[in-house]
Amino acid sequence: MSAAVAIAFAARLLLVALFLPFSALDKVLNFRGAVAQAREAVPSNVLATVMILGGLAVEIGMSSAILIGVADRAAALVLAGYCVVTALLWKQFWRPGDFWSGGANGKARALFWDFWKNLAVAGGFLLLTFGTSARSAAAFFAEPFASTHPYQTVSEVQP
Repeated sequence: MSAAVAIAFAARLLLVALFLPFSALDKVLNFRGAVAQAREAVPSNVLATVMILGGLAVEIGMSSAILIGVADRAAALVLAGYCVVTALLWKQFWRPGDFWSGGANGKARALFWDFWKNLAVAGGFLLLTFGTSARSAAAFFAEPFASTHPYQTVSEVQP
């Protein structure tokens, strides 16, 4: 394995490690707790369970696609949306009302930083989705489910 391939894999692994294995494994090992947390955002156990199962599918499926490099840009777009949705549903720093109460121990301050971390991770996934140029963004819109072949080196690219 070349250094370039190892770097590409390591960058992708760091980007998805939060979801696969950690968050997904936490949902599996503490399913009841995950459903209880989802109940904070939705009114029924059934809907909360569906949300957790859907989240589990997104975390495993999209993270795997990014690591493997199959439809990885579309998978990154889904995970970016997932990060934004989870920030809006579970990191509502504006709700506790103790943001300006002083001290660093307020619940709102912890949620504030978690909210922005979720959005920062979404930004990383959006970079993977759209790249860093208008040309690479246009390439995504032309073929949104194409693979980027992340582990192909320059010498392996065919003309």
